[in-house]
Parts: sequence; C-alpha cells; structure tokens
Amino acid sequence: MNDENELTQAGFDAIAEAMHRLYPAREGLFYGTIIPYALGGDDPLDGVEVWKSEHGVPHWHYVTYGFTELYEKESDDPEISGYGFELTFRLKRGEEEQPPVWPVSLLQNLARYVFSSGNAFGSGHHMDANGPIALETDTRLTALGFRGDPELGEADTPNGHFTFLQAVGLTADEMAAMMCWNGDKFLAELERRIPLCVTDLSR
Repeated sequence: MNDENELTQAGFDAIAEAMHRLYPAREGLFYGTIIPYALGGDDPLDGVEVWKSEHGVPHWHYVTYGFTELYEKESDDPEISGYGFELTFRLKRGEEEQPPVWPVSLLQNLARYVFSSGNAFGSGHHMDANGPIALETDTRLTALGFRGDPELGEADTPNGHFTFLQAVGLTADEMAAMMCWNGDKFLAELERRIPLCVTDLSR
C-alpha cells in the first residue's frame, strides 16, 4: 500500500525533494487548496509552498504544485509532465515573520489563465498584469517576465520532465524592453543588477 501511495504522488514528491535539496534542514510553509479544482474549486493548483531564503538578498521563495502531473500520469505525452513547468516567485523579504500571501493568489491567477486558455508559459515569455502585480499597492511593477529558476533548474519524474520557471516582477518599461529585444537576454541583464531577479515592490 505504501509503495502504491508513493508511486501515485511521485510528481508531488519530485518538487518537494528539489526544494529540500535547495534548503536542507529547513521547512517550507505550504498553502494548500481546500477544494480541488477537479471538484469545482476555484484554485487550479494543489498548493504553493514558501521557503525563507538567504540566497542573494533575503527573500521569500514560492513554488507551485499543480502545473505538472503530481499524481498519476494523465496526458498522452510520456516525455513531459503536465504543462512542462512549475512556477516559482521570489519576493524581497522585509521585517515580516510570515510570508505575504498575495503571491499565492498571483500564482493561482496565473494558473487560472493557463488552465482556461491552454497557453503555457516558457522561458523568455512576458505577461502584462494590467495593474500592480500586488493588488491595492502603488508598486510600479505591472508585468511579469519568465525564466528558468537558476537554483532549481529542471527535474525528471515518472510522469515526465519539467522546468522550474521563475516569474519576475517588471515595470511597464521593462516589459516593453523585453518585447523589443530578447526575453531571456533581458532577464539575464536584469540579474546582473538584481541578484536572482528577486521581485522588490519598492523599486
């Protein structure tokens, strides 16, 4: 029975193991979905886990569970798990003891877009948020760029391969620069100025 349970959540375990390798001897905070999407719930993702990181600049590191096939294999493509990615998001940390919850909502909103449209994100992509990425704030960050998470990379599971894709908060001007140039190269240049492309609402 245990072997069967381990097999059916192999995709979930692959994400958890990658996070524990990055943050050994630490525990993440998991925000789980109460009513699964398949049962009529509003949140497509099974959950979002948040880790306290000291890498680069102190920040919160969010990772999604649900763009890939977390349990049994359902798609026809044996090489790719689900949409082929899980999203991450890095938010500059302040004095708060607990991670802000708004990035969890942001990631669930991105999942609603992907699940309803079938359009997957990829490295070098961008998206206009049509307003502040953190609702009810006056941040200048109104768009997102996407790139491979430099610390997590890619992973293989029994359900197929996937990439950890980092969403990065951008200003409208920065998104315009991405559109005019090359998305991956732009974010690589941004990282030279902002370690790990950590999102800072105050910049």
